[in-house]
Amino acid sequence: MSKLVIVESPAKAKTIRKYLGGGYEVTASMGHIRDLPQSQLGIDVEHGYAPQYINIKGKEKIIKELKSLAKESDEVFLATDPDREGEAISWHLANLLGLDTAAENRVTFGEITKKGVTQGMAAPRAIDMDLFNAQQARRVLDRLVGYKLSPFLWKKVRRGLSAGRVQSVAVRLIVDREKEIEAFKPEEYWNIDALLSPPSSTKKFTARLTALAGGRKLAVTSAGQSAEIVKALDGAAYTVSSISRGKRKKVPAPPFITSTMQQEASRRLGFTATRTMRAAQTLYEGVDIAGQGTMGLITYMRTDSLRIADEAQAAAKEFITETYGPEYVCPQKRTYKSKSATAAQDAHEAVRPTNPALTPAEVEKSVSGDPAKLYRLIWSRFIASQMSDCQQDTVSADITAAGYLFRASGYVVTFDGFTTLYEEATDEKEKKETALPPLEEGMVLKLRELKPEQKFTQPPARYTEATLIKALEENGIGRPSTYAPIITTIIDRDYVERDQKKLAPTTLGRVINELMLEQFPNIVDVKFSAHMEEELDTIENGKTDWHEVIDDFYTDFDKTLKEAEVKMEGKRIKVPDEETDEVCELCGRKMVIKSGRYGKFLACPGFPECKNTKRLVKDTGGLCPKCGSRMLVRHSKKGRVYYGCEKNPTCDFMTWNEPTTEKCPECGSTLFKKGGKNGILLCEKEGCGYSRALGAEKKE
Repeated sequence: MSKLVIVESPAKAKTIRKYLGGGYEVTASMGHIRDLPQSQLGIDVEHGYAPQYINIKGKEKIIKELKSLAKESDEVFLATDPDREGEAISWHLANLLGLDTAAENRVTFGEITKKGVTQGMAAPRAIDMDLFNAQQARRVLDRLVGYKLSPFLWKKVRRGLSAGRVQSVAVRLIVDREKEIEAFKPEEYWNIDALLSPPSSTKKFTARLTALAGGRKLAVTSAGQSAEIVKALDGAAYTVSSISRGKRKKVPAPPFITSTMQQEASRRLGFTATRTMRAAQTLYEGVDIAGQGTMGLITYMRTDSLRIADEAQAAAKEFITETYGPEYVCPQKRTYKSKSATAAQDAHEAVRPTNPALTPAEVEKSVSGDPAKLYRLIWSRFIASQMSDCQQDTVSADITAAGYLFRASGYVVTFDGFTTLYEEATDEKEKKETALPPLEEGMVLKLRELKPEQKFTQPPARYTEATLIKALEENGIGRPSTYAPIITTIIDRDYVERDQKKLAPTTLGRVINELMLEQFPNIVDVKFSAHMEEELDTIENGKTDWHEVIDDFYTDFDKTLKEAEVKMEGKRIKVPDEETDEVCELCGRKMVIKSGRYGKFLACPGFPECKNTKRLVKDTGGLCPKCGSRMLVRHSKKGRVYYGCEKNPTCDFMTWNEPTTEKCPECGSTLFKKGGKNGILLCEKEGCGYSRALGAEKKE
């Protein structure tokens, strides 16, 4: 008896084939095989929004092979991914192959391991129509918005543009943040720090001016005020007025869900969301491990659940006990509650290693590149989540001088706990605390230095991929499977551009956002978008008919669209050109940035009298160590940023390391930054060899 198992990818098929053995044929559909047509709406709006699915162009050979294999098999199992998208692929396969959608031929695997595959095959079920209808509703919604709005944008702005139910909200968030930054007015303030030491010690510590001696808060807002305070403190005695001691604990971060995995991979590894998901897919589907064969290394990576299987917790604790000692095992069972507004069902576990005992060091003997880096991150995060808390003794000292109150605080780690393995990275710079020397109330301290420092309040930071995903998640916009495609889309449409790692709106993005706000406020409304996500969840839960959700949305949307077309009859919006400092050598005008089918370029604004155009290059501020010319930002065929000499191909110098404006103290050449926060600055001039840690002080 032959049994056919259909999955999405060849890698997944290869891994599952190993576990199922003889009697099974495992093949791949290569993703979706049917979808809405590209050249037309494909939705019968007049008859219940019926989707008109067609076979995807280019899939003819695969479809033929699948039909042949299904005909020859006694049983067919649909084993696509365990989420809405996977359920939809299975439904389409069932219809294409003439299978009964009510038959128990659907299997899912939370992990691609022997245990995961065995359990999945032992529990076949019917296709979950609620889950499929939730995906179908999302697809129909997105098609209605995209197909109806895009032509409107083409007529009113220019061809090739698009709008989307989720992408337009993401653009709005980025534009709104940019407006906040532009409107921000910095306010002056001063920090006054006293560098102190106990009378019989050379150990120095810093205390900051916080209040008047009576406890009333003090804000220093001008150079004059700062100078007055410094003058008043001249010759003053610094006395410890009170000391408070306590204990605190740090709790490990929970294991990853899709969004937090993408955020942490962005912060620590510099990965885009797409790059993270690509590596995660590889780890989930299976890789060859020396001595163990092909196996899936992580659980399913599209999830918003923090649930962990009991056996995985037990395996982690066993590993921790053997590796670090029993005191490093969390004494109670850890349970984590999701903070995500999008957290829906508990269908999947959190993202974790399938075998906690399989260390990154062991994996790296067989796996390299992005999957290896991401595995180390996932494994460390999960193991740390099952470890004991970090214990700290804290001390805070109030110090008075000339009627002013200074405060110093510090801590000593009494037990490192999970921090011996992993601590979550943050987007904000944290205030650094250090251990204080032994202090006693009434102790008169030595003043080593009084340091007034002018500061200014800072505007909110631009979004990075990590912080944008966090904002989308917190606002209930999108789902684990959509974060990466959203960011890719808004960049590809030239609505948003990456500036270093920050996301900034383009001129086009601003224009489109303003138009959407004016004509289609609901589409770019954060709360409205979140409500639509909730509606899709009710479909998945079987509480709402998907036709009703679509009809409620489309009735208002269609009315708004018709009104917008009337309001903007005969009107067209011009996207202003972005002027540069580059001067046209033919006519002397300042050149502007234009967008064409092959991306952005420089053009003379005097067109058609002057038709001069140039490649748009971005100067890094660094100089080529080989010939001294400018170093420019370049992009590889896969879109990866690298840096090359402007004299290419005459000068062939290029590097992945980012040029800085800092000069080498040994030879005077440009220094290049390699790695992230904990990286190095190095000189790439042949024969020099200078390098130093990124945070280290440069030589005078």
